[in-house]
Amino acid sequence: MNDLSLLRAAAFKTELAASERLMARAGLSELEALTRTLTHSAGLAGLAHLLAEREALRLHAAQQSARRAALASAARTRGAGAGKTAWRAWFDGSARPNPGRCGIGAVLEGPGGVRVAISHDAGYGNSSEAEYLALIAVLDAAVTHGAHDVLVVGDSQVVIDDVNGPASASAPSLREYRDRACALLSRLPQAQLRWIPRHKNLEADALSQRAVPPLLPETSTC
Repeated sequence: MNDLSLLRAAAFKTELAASERLMARAGLSELEALTRTLTHSAGLAGLAHLLAEREALRLHAAQQSARRAALASAARTRGAGAGKTAWRAWFDGSARPNPGRCGIGAVLEGPGGVRVAISHDAGYGNSSEAEYLALIAVLDAAVTHGAHDVLVVGDSQVVIDDVNGPASASAPSLREYRDRACALLSRLPQAQLRWIPRHKNLEADALSQRAVPPLLPETSTC
């Protein structure tokens, strides 16, 4: 790469535009105009430092692009190869009132017509605890059925973010539940956990609601 090509590769769009204006105004060659423009941008650090820094940024961007392409290719390969062997799971939890009686619901589907529906009372707690208990229940079912490659979805942004985020950021009140969920996920090495909107999680929601019947209004004894 010659000097002009090197400067072109390093320059930002605004610097290329400024260089073109300088060429027209001062009658300079493109090489001279780019050199002056980038030297001005470099300031006290100097042109050599700016060029090295820009080259490092370019290489980093190229590596990131290659990594994204590799991940996308791997995802397409998994999707093409999974077919009928793919497992999917949905979970939901509710508390009535909040906090109150918890109900959990979940569905696990797999190859060969495997289908597991979960719906039961989960004691007393808040809605986030109920969501976590539903997740734990469906992960336990996935482990039992050997569903290593499973996509698990739920509509609780709190729980999804808590599990997918770093342990240090976990809410203290949910840490015990997170630990249980992560222990099960460690036995499902290819599992993925994603958020979906509530309207795409209706069956799990219905199962969680069914687990805890509505509270009956108090009747007057007068």
